[in-house]
Amino acid sequence: MKAPLAKKNPTQLEKHGDIRQDDYFWLNDRENPDVTNYLNQENEYYDCMTAHTKDFQKSLFEEMKARIKEDDESVPYKYNGYWYITRFEVGKDYPIFTRKKETLEAEEEILFDCNKMAKGHSYFKLGGLNISPDNNLVAFGVDTVSRRKYTIQIKNLKTGEIYPEKIETTTGGSTWANDNKTLFYTRKDEKTLRADRIFKHKLGEDAVKDVVVYREADDTFGTFVYKTKSKKYLVIGSYSTLTSEYRILNADNPDNNFEVFQSRERGLEYNISHFENHFYIVTNKDEATNFKLMKASEAKTSKENWVEVIPHRKDVLLEDIEIFKEYLVVSERSNGLNRIRIKRWDGDDDYYLPFDNETYFAYTSTNVDFDTEVLRYGYTSLTTPSSIVDFNMNTREKTVMKEQQVLGGDFDKAHYTSKRLWATAADGTKIPISLVYKKGVLLDGSSPLLLYAYGSYGSTIDPYFSSTRLSLLDRGFIYAIAHVRGGQYLGRPWYENGKLLNKKNTFSDFIDCSKYLIQEKYTSPEHLYAMGGSAGGLLMGAVVNMAPELYNGVIAAVPFVDVVSTMLDDSIPLTTGEYDEWGNPNDKEFYKYIKSYSPYDNVKAQKYPNMLVTTGLHDSQVQYWEPAKWVAKLRTLKTDSNKLLLHINMEAGHGGASGRFEALKETAEDYSFLLDLEGLVK
Repeated sequence: MKAPLAKKNPTQLEKHGDIRQDDYFWLNDRENPDVTNYLNQENEYYDCMTAHTKDFQKSLFEEMKARIKEDDESVPYKYNGYWYITRFEVGKDYPIFTRKKETLEAEEEILFDCNKMAKGHSYFKLGGLNISPDNNLVAFGVDTVSRRKYTIQIKNLKTGEIYPEKIETTTGGSTWANDNKTLFYTRKDEKTLRADRIFKHKLGEDAVKDVVVYREADDTFGTFVYKTKSKKYLVIGSYSTLTSEYRILNADNPDNNFEVFQSRERGLEYNISHFENHFYIVTNKDEATNFKLMKASEAKTSKENWVEVIPHRKDVLLEDIEIFKEYLVVSERSNGLNRIRIKRWDGDDDYYLPFDNETYFAYTSTNVDFDTEVLRYGYTSLTTPSSIVDFNMNTREKTVMKEQQVLGGDFDKAHYTSKRLWATAADGTKIPISLVYKKGVLLDGSSPLLLYAYGSYGSTIDPYFSSTRLSLLDRGFIYAIAHVRGGQYLGRPWYENGKLLNKKNTFSDFIDCSKYLIQEKYTSPEHLYAMGGSAGGLLMGAVVNMAPELYNGVIAAVPFVDVVSTMLDDSIPLTTGEYDEWGNPNDKEFYKYIKSYSPYDNVKAQKYPNMLVTTGLHDSQVQYWEPAKWVAKLRTLKTDSNKLLLHINMEAGHGGASGRFEALKETAEDYSFLLDLEGLVK
């Protein structure tokens, strides 16, 4: 079967006196039958070109599924007199949300069975569960399109009735005031999907009567609402890439006005937690690049009243805090590794939890109870299945509440090796790489290696365990994560050096990591594969333009590849809020810089690796037409005979399939593409 060729319909795009010709601009009209026809042709071509791996995909799916405990459940946590548990049943795709009153021996009360709710929907997501203070009501959000537009409803937990009021086009989240009848929630703009308004809903009233209590006028900001862990304050937050602002209101008085905590100042970031008569503030105030902890009294919250609690440290990133009645818990990152610090309010104790692996991921988990000595945290590594631990902060005793089970009887973590390597970038910067492989794998350049990265928004890809990844490791693959600049693995400056006019560092870091792994004989260009999604898909698009000869295959999932056009179109979801990440191309300097790396604008006549590109028709984060246009352009310019496949999920969005097993099928498709290129389809 011949690869489909999209028709060319040249569109001239002019900015700053520069004219770009976009032959495939027409693909952005999802209502155009020609667009649907082309996307269907690409799917038919994908099916044809992967037909020989279909049986293998099925066996791979069954192999990965067999490692998962199907009748699994979460570790229970207690909140306001009830134990909350999320569980799965054998053969079912979706979770069941339950609770038990006071003791775990009490009768189970099913809040939501998502398997029943998902019937008739090709996509289903339940989110934003929010129990009223009297435990009688729950607000919840449902998305059945995968465009992250949730409809909020309220369920009476005493009668089981779901009230008829439907609140459309929301983020799904909400929070109750302390009166059990006033609900605050966030609405999205219908077109741009920007979270721009906070509404107040009164129980029993028609949603059309809901009152706007806050409107975010700046289109580079989004907004959200929550209640402090102390339950005393309702908080409205406004955020952009570089700036934050909060408003507070006593949760006992929901009809009063929210008051500004500290007015926004460009570049000032902060978030707030409440304890007794103070607010605790994690902030970058006073050039605290890696953030510090400050506090302010309830009565005087503006920044001139903030007092330092934990100072800024050049080599330690302060990521978050958890507040308990007797303890302050601080999540930090030093030299890329997570640290959890525990500090008594009275000053009698101050220590770190001991973690001794070379590369791992530790994090505070669900800690909703304020008056407790027990901290719940999670721990995992590339070789260690995740565990949930209850740690007594007073006695320092730890209880492992749950360890991820890897079924099948074949897994033994002692059979795998993980390590951290340091590649040297062209500018001399040391770039960390987390890596895992099965013992016995040859390190002579002949082994296949999958290198993964993201590298944007300060988002860190931590080295976590994956049971599905075993399907690659057990077939001789090495798996590696390149902690490139643009993430926050080595602190906030690591992020600052991989954004805006430093964005190309992200791409060159990945290329330099690839060269290092080849140089050190972990793999070779014939066996090196790269993978990234969303902004990580942009990374894939950039590196295949810059250094295609290093890779045998690349997977670009929901890739952000038409950067110039998207950042010039403020009607597209996310664009205006992204100016501080990528730059605003309405400014000529940023236009030229973005154009110099934008994957779609830099496709050229050269050899490209084997490539699998995936997207979803309803994607709200990266519109489907970006990867579609990119593939169409690649087809006309590339000079090789390597595979170029585009697979469009016509029923899903940015996150892919919604059911736990349906998502596994997508992983099986990705893995089979890689394993087929290595001749390991067996």
